[in-house]
Order: sequence, then C-alpha cells, then structure tokens
Amino acid sequence: MSLKAGIVGLPNVGKSTLFNAITKKNILAANYPFATIEPNVGMVTVPDERLAFLENMYLPKSVVPTTFEFTDIAGLVKGASHGEGLGNKFLSHIRETDAIVEVVRCFDDENITHVEGKTDPIRDIEIINVELILADLEIIENRLNKIIKKAETTKDKEALLEVKALTKAKTSLEQNIPLRLVDFTDEEKDVLGSFNFITIKPIIYAANVLEDDMVIGDNDYTKLVKEYASKEKSGVIVMCCKMESELAELSDDDKKVFLEELGIANSGLDKLIFATYDLLGLQTFFTAGADECRAWTFRKGMNAKSCAGLIHSDIERGFIKAEVMSFDDLKELGSELKVKEAGKLRLEGKDYLMQDGDIVYFRFNV
Repeated sequence: MSLKAGIVGLPNVGKSTLFNAITKKNILAANYPFATIEPNVGMVTVPDERLAFLENMYLPKSVVPTTFEFTDIAGLVKGASHGEGLGNKFLSHIRETDAIVEVVRCFDDENITHVEGKTDPIRDIEIINVELILADLEIIENRLNKIIKKAETTKDKEALLEVKALTKAKTSLEQNIPLRLVDFTDEEKDVLGSFNFITIKPIIYAANVLEDDMVIGDNDYTKLVKEYASKEKSGVIVMCCKMESELAELSDDDKKVFLEELGIANSGLDKLIFATYDLLGLQTFFTAGADECRAWTFRKGMNAKSCAGLIHSDIERGFIKAEVMSFDDLKELGSELKVKEAGKLRLEGKDYLMQDGDIVYFRFNV
C-alpha cells in the first residue's frame, strides 16, 4: 500500500531539517527561502517492537518493516495560490499526498531568517491554510462554471449531485472552513474524491521548538498551536527538528541514552511517525515464518480478502481462508504450537475485519 505524507510550512521553519531526521538523508537545509525546489522523497520505517519480537522467535532470512512515504515540499509563501514563490508547483505536489504534516516555527532565533519578519505560529498557520483554501476554491469555481448549465438543463442525477457537493464545499471554504471539517455524505465524498482537494486531507502540526523547550515542556508558542489545533480536531507534536536531525546520526543505543539523560521517553520523530500513521487510519498485520517476517500496512476496516491483495493479487483472487492469531496471544503463550493448543489460532473467512497485530497465513488457490 503506497501512502504519502507531505511536510509543508513557510520557508525556514525546519521542514528540510525534519526531513533529514526522518530519512537520514543530507538534503540541503539552507537559511534562505526555497532551499528546497523539487520535492524530496524518502521512505520512512515505522518503529515496531512487535516485528523485532517476531524476528527473535522465527530467526527468518529477512525482515521487512512497514513503511510509508514522506515528501519534503518547498516552502509556501503568501500568494502561492496565485503563483507567488513556487506557487502552483508547490500546490500540485501537495495534492499528491494522503496527509499533511505542517511544520510550525515555535521559537525565536535572530540568526535564522523568518520570511514574515518575526515568529508568530498562528499567523504562519493561517497563511498556509488560506492559500490551500484559495487553491481548492479555484478548482471548484472552474468546475461549477462548466457543469451548472448542464445539470440544470439535463436534470442528470450525477451532474446534480456533483453541483450539490461542490456548492456545499464552496460555501464552507468561503467561510474559511477546510473541507476535512465538513460533514459530507458518502455520496458527496465519492464525488469530491476525484478532485483531490488539499483541504480535505487530514493534517497534523509539528511545533518546532528549541532543544531547551523539549526538556521544559510547552512554551507560549506551542500552547497557541495546540489551542488552534484543538478547535479543528487536528493533532500537534512538539519536537526540536534540529535535535531530531542530530539524533538520527546516533546508533539506537546511543540515542536511547541521550534521550534518557534529557528525561525524554520517546523522540519527537517517533511520536510524529506514529501520529501520522494513526492520522491516516492505518494499522499493521504480520506474516511470519523461517523465510521472512514482514509487517504490512492496511487501513482500518479492511477485510481479510482485501488485505490478502496487499501481498499479491493472486492471493486475493484465490482466497480460501485466513489462519489468524493475535500478536498478544503469541507473545503471552510463547509459540505457535501453544497458541494452537490454547484454541486461539482461528480460521477466518473473506469478510473478517483485520485487526492491528494480527499474524496471518493466507490459504489460497489459483
């Protein structure tokens, strides 16, 4: 399952520094606007202690963690929806993502240029959100101009539904309400899905602070961001992008020691990865054996047959049954044999809704 999260924000707020930490790649992180011109793409490994446990139990030839894609997109400026800065180029890149991570500067530093002159996280958020709203509005207005007459003349049901959905979206955007906060019907969602609107994508704010603030806790800026995010039911992760970039250079053991010395349980990066994974409504199932232990990403609510298709279309097409045990049962009982003896290895049909932590063997015949 190919999934993408886009890292966005104003220039010089820490996007590329965060991207360096995520992918451990040395992407240019310069102190001037538009240091990132083309979107930088990296695959992110989702930390999962369960996979390490399976590796130790099965001693497989290979281990494959679950991943998804993070894209670092060039800094947005006021007027982007009308072509300012990188304008439409930026907006086209963000339309290709499944979720948005908006990096917000929550610290003062006279040595790092702020494109708007001074630190003001709410102003920065609203600059970006307004530009995204304007970009979606432009698409809606262009489409409505083409279809309204046809819908009124022909009374075509599909055309009328499209006009209704787009008009509802337009009204919300004109009131400065992003589409992700609008209560659309399932039919309306189907209609709007083809337009790939930016403001319908789920969003999480990464509040970028100085290292000292990571130890102290929230500062005045992060409190404002959390208050803003709570009103639109979005998440906030407070992190120091510079520190995360430095942590990425350490071994896992050294990283653990460093965090313990600071009194921090988990790195901001790990929190962001988990939060983004959850934001997209994703869970993990496993396949395990002597050849390979592998984590597979699936969306909450997918059934066994659809999840089989994530491995291979032939397995989905020839699906017979799924042998399923939960990771928690395996860990508690200590072996597959003891899980079977306890009657906790189940045979499930195609409509079984997969659960996070399921360990599965798919029976199929093509």
